Parts: sequence; C-alpha cells; structure tokens
Amino acid sequence: MAQLQRIVIASSQLQPEQIILTSEQQHYLYRVLRLREGDRFIAMDGMGKWWLAQLAGAQAKILETLCVETELPVAISLIIALPKGNAFDEVVRICTELGVATIAPVVSDRTLLHPSPQKLERWRRIAKEAAEQSERAIVPAILEPVSFSAAIASTTATHRYICEARGSYPHLKTAINEVSPTSQIVIAIGPEGGWTQTEIENALDAGFQPVSLGKRILRAVTAPIVALSLITAIYEV
Repeated sequence: MAQLQRIVIASSQLQPEQIILTSEQQHYLYRVLRLREGDRFIAMDGMGKWWLAQLAGAQAKILETLCVETELPVAISLIIALPKGNAFDEVVRICTELGVATIAPVVSDRTLLHPSPQKLERWRRIAKEAAEQSERAIVPAILEPVSFSAAIASTTATHRYICEARGSYPHLKTAINEVSPTSQIVIAIGPEGGWTQTEIENALDAGFQPVSLGKRILRAVTAPIVALSLITAIYEV
C-alpha cells in the first residue's frame, strides 16, 4: 500500500461504506494528483484507523479496513519553548515523522516568538501532512501555546524529563532505559539560551527529572529531534 496516496479525513466524512470528500480533497486528488474515478487511495482518520478507498465522483467507496502498526509503544509528549522565526515548522514536521504524540508549544521567560492563531493552524496542517507522508496511524495533537508553568502543571505523564545543557545530569538515554513500554513520557525542551533557573526549579517541583542530551550545546530546533530519535531507537519494534 506504500505507493498509494494517503489523506486525512474527518470523522464526519465517514458514511456507511463510503467517504464524502471535501472540495479541497477532490481538488487535491483529481487536479493535483491527477487521479481518476476508480483509482484507489488510503484514507486515515488521524486517530489510528486506515481504509482502502476507491474514487467515485465526490465520494470514495470504502473497500476494506487496513491494519496499521506504525506507532511507538510509548506515548511521547513534547513541551517545547517556541524558537524564533519559522523554525517551529520543521520541529513539528520532523517530530511528527519520528512518532511524537503531542506537541505543546510554550512561551518561556526567554521566548521571542508570540504566535498568532494562524500559526497554530499552520502547525496543525504541517503535522497532518507529515503524518500522511510518514504513514503514521495518528496525527499528533498540536496544542495551543501556553506559559511554561501552565504546561508543566497540566501534564499527566507518568515519566517527566526536562532537558538541560548545563550541569551534571544523567543522559536521557540512561533515564528512559528504565521506562517500561506503554508508558507516557513528557520531555521539556528549552529556548535559545536555555531555561532560566526559576523555570528549572518549577519543573523539579512539578516532578520533572533533569536530563542531558550530551556534552555539546544543541540548537533549540536540534534538541527535540535528538530526544525523539533516542526514544525511537530504544522502543521501535
């Protein structure tokens, strides 16, 4: 099925044995991809379900339900201070490819970017497109930006880590080796310049364990990719 185009659909588009296509999806499938009636594609709801579908005008006939096993056994949430410029676009895209379940952008003491609602919609669109491309079973949730203190207070993950470049802390790889599959992991990544001492202390009070990503100082957009890659390498099956 890898050669077939994948598109994300909303649950409201599902009908008995068929999918009602939006005008945007029709344009994409017929005009952009040059598919014709009778051609097949894969529809995914972004929550774990895939269907093999066949184009039929403004609808698509559901041919069969597909079994997809592309998700990690651990649910990873990423709390990340927003980097400057458009760098967060690539963070969303690559972390989606690597298997993140939730991305929670935060405004920290050193954050320079204060995004508009249009930015949030853009990030969610990027996550959807990256999930289609990488054959994810789910589309990661991109949460609305909040303060760092609000993000760490609201997390319910069983294993909580905050990455800190300065200081003598255990490596993330060592820490997550002790985490059993099916667990929930949250990792906090700081902004350019790192977390402030107050932010680190607040995270510790919220049950976060400080960890290192290595001896080198990583850019704010590199650190989440390294962290996700480490977890993927351990838990990928």
